[in-house]
Amino acid sequence: MQTDIADKADRWQDTLALLFSGRSLRMLLLGFSSGLPILLVFSTLSVWLIKAGVQRDVVTFFSWAGIAYGFKFIWSPLIDRIPLPLLAERMGHRRAWLLFSQLCIMAAILFTATTDPATSLVWTAVGAVAIGFTSATQDIIIDAYRIESAPPRMQAFLSATYVAGYRIAMLTAGAGSLWLAAWLGAETYDPETWKTVYRAMAGFMLVGIVATLISPEPEVGGNVASDKMVQLKLFLAFLAGVAGLIAVFNLFPDTPKDLDPFTRLGFNTARLFVSLAAAGVVLFCLAKLRFVPGNEARKSYVEPFTDFVERYGKAAVVILCLIGIYRIADIVMGAVANVFYLEMGFDIAQIATYSKFYGLVATIAGGFLGGILASRIGVMRGLFIGALLAAASNLLFAYLATQDANVNLLIAVITADNLSAGFAVASFVAYLSALTNVTFTATQYALFSSIMLLVPKALAGYAGSIVSATGYPGFFVFTALLGVPVLVLVFWAGKLAPIDDE
Repeated sequence: MQTDIADKADRWQDTLALLFSGRSLRMLLLGFSSGLPILLVFSTLSVWLIKAGVQRDVVTFFSWAGIAYGFKFIWSPLIDRIPLPLLAERMGHRRAWLLFSQLCIMAAILFTATTDPATSLVWTAVGAVAIGFTSATQDIIIDAYRIESAPPRMQAFLSATYVAGYRIAMLTAGAGSLWLAAWLGAETYDPETWKTVYRAMAGFMLVGIVATLISPEPEVGGNVASDKMVQLKLFLAFLAGVAGLIAVFNLFPDTPKDLDPFTRLGFNTARLFVSLAAAGVVLFCLAKLRFVPGNEARKSYVEPFTDFVERYGKAAVVILCLIGIYRIADIVMGAVANVFYLEMGFDIAQIATYSKFYGLVATIAGGFLGGILASRIGVMRGLFIGALLAAASNLLFAYLATQDANVNLLIAVITADNLSAGFAVASFVAYLSALTNVTFTATQYALFSSIMLLVPKALAGYAGSIVSATGYPGFFVFTALLGVPVLVLVFWAGKLAPIDDE
């Protein structure tokens, strides 16, 4: 008995040592860099738009500015295969791309700070899309860096510290930006207030730049193209594919405005997938014409996907379905969260304090709990618990929507929701990391995370319309029910392809 107790104590000491290792602390900083831009596209931007007089349905459409997060797999092979000229020779392949993406994020945020949605909504949208694209690119690299820089047994801990840094950044970009806006007098709309806020947020990207400069280069998976002409041709082929995607997308007629939200969702989803297929046809034709050597095209765009299918067989379909909807309850609900708080009667300072500060503490606690439990009870069990908590917490918002504005109730609901979200995300990141083959790290993980966001973010764009049709209580119950199929898929995937012992 005493030996068992001593062994358990040693294991817990090892757990704490891993959590506070240099790798974990660097991942905390990189998590901050990853989490900072996202709210500048979503919730913080939504408050700016509401204050500028933009209608609610249009505000939720801005969630599509982050659609790049759902298509990262398209350009992730370039990041795996093409080293950046000059920078890669001095910093290494991953760190060079990481620094480049962080500088681009700063530039995109500063560009957005030059716009005013009240008078130039299109340019604000351009800035938001630029932030989304550059931030998605950074995420591709950070995910690859995390997986390549530590063995599988450390991934749950790195996930926990990553989530902690991510959420601290979300506090900075969420509550911090709203506190700053309130201090500058944001209750009365003045575009200069929000421009100052976004300039300040651009400055915080220096945290990620410093983390990149002090981090060592990991062992890359070995999929880098060595021939510079091949690298150039891969890049040109990618641009041709993008051109084909845009051309076909623009050939479609605009979505009829009199359609209901779900029919419009189906129409636009079909439009996106047909456009993606067109890009694939362009790349296929270039390979057939030998503009890009067939073996290079195969290594870039085919082998990362066939490797996954070969490793998991029939279970691959179930796993991909699980990845595609695991976070759907969270993401769809989050698209209207700040708008909901404002319409409930809470002001910007209250949203900053209660929604963001208390949410941060709860999410970090949930992230560490999810990371630790995933390493102790198994990733699949942690995944199931996280999915259950994430769906159930949305029912608390349904109850909140039926009550008068009550600060204590708001704090309780937000705390429970963020605790469950932190737990779910940490468990999910550990799961995705375990599925990834380090030979194709950036491409495979980008595919997983793209699938994870594509359907939820597409549906989130219609969140405002669904609220208008059902009311807030019905909307939150609907988002909770979206989590039920997730539980079934977690159980099914666990039976077909358990990963806890890999």
